[in-house]
Amino acid sequence: MKVLDLDMDFFLSGPCPLAKKGERPAPDSCTVWSPEAVRAFLEENCGLSRENPVPGAVFETHDGALDFWQREMDGGLLRAPFECVHVDTHSDLAFGPPGPDFVLKAVISRKPALRAATAAYREGRKLDEANYLLFACGYRWLSGLTYVRNPQSLRDVPQRIVNDEGNLFLRSEVSALMEGVNGMEPVIPFRQVDDYRQFEERGFVLATMAQSPRYAPAKADFILDIFREYIREP
Repeated sequence: MKVLDLDMDFFLSGPCPLAKKGERPAPDSCTVWSPEAVRAFLEENCGLSRENPVPGAVFETHDGALDFWQREMDGGLLRAPFECVHVDTHSDLAFGPPGPDFVLKAVISRKPALRAATAAYREGRKLDEANYLLFACGYRWLSGLTYVRNPQSLRDVPQRIVNDEGNLFLRSEVSALMEGVNGMEPVIPFRQVDDYRQFEERGFVLATMAQSPRYAPAKADFILDIFREYIREP
């Protein structure tokens, strides 16, 4: 099974300066793709169709994807592990502070069935929109990850979680102590697409988009309305 995980800031000329909480980047901080270009990417690169929309959702911050995926797994539409195609200006794999330590030590040392305590991690300020995808890896939800970068993105995949073959592998000294109970963490095949024009996928069972208001000016919000034409919301 394969899910499409989009962020609105992918459709900008490049990363905007991070706005303060409750604010948006300045309108002149970037240019926004045209409606025609957005539709072309959704249809030609991602295989979405207005005639046959897929189940999906729009949320404010990207960590909402974890809650949505959990609901769809509980409802039987989605089964883990699944493939994820992440289309974004950021990898959301905990590149910045506080880094991957919490997931590598506190999450993957737990029994797999007990790891997806998303609400508790969020309440404890350990999980947010910049690291939620690392949590999904730690939950053992992902069987593969493709990261389609904005061409101007920084290279922000933490090398600590990348093995010699370029795939994702989560492990720490703490988690290694629990491998007798939990088994080895799975290697997650990882592909990074630097030129979105070379990307083409089909067959998504779910599609979501995050607004990420601190990363995108308000003038880009029309993209959410376009995306909604391609999904069936709950």
